[in-house]
Amino acid sequence: MSPKTVEHMTWHQSHNMVDGVMVHPSNDEAWKHFNSVHPHISAESRNVRLRLCTDRFNLFGSFAAPYSYWPIIPTVYNLPPGMCMKSEFIFLSMIISVPSSPGQNIDV
Repeated sequence: MSPKTVEHMTWHQSHNMVDGVMVHPSNDEAWKHFNSVHPHISAESRNVRLRLCTDRFNLFGSFAAPYSYWPIIPTVYNLPPGMCMKSEFIFLSMIISVPSSPGQNIDV
């Protein structure tokens, strides 16, 4: 909704790609495959593309803790590389708590 951000939201479609050089996920084969399979989505460059990121961590660095935590973080990939990883475009949407022991059942 910010005028400053809006002008960058179509960058992924308008930037110059160099074959064999990946500077942004839009240069990746998976992105190109998605565009070919879903042309109705890729036709509109303002459709927001998100990536879900996660990584396990233990609170307080204790590997003996009974639970580990998985943050789920969507990031906006319409933006140029210098913007898409800035904190204002990364959103912590949830944290999943799971048992740390390998033998325990995990219900997510």
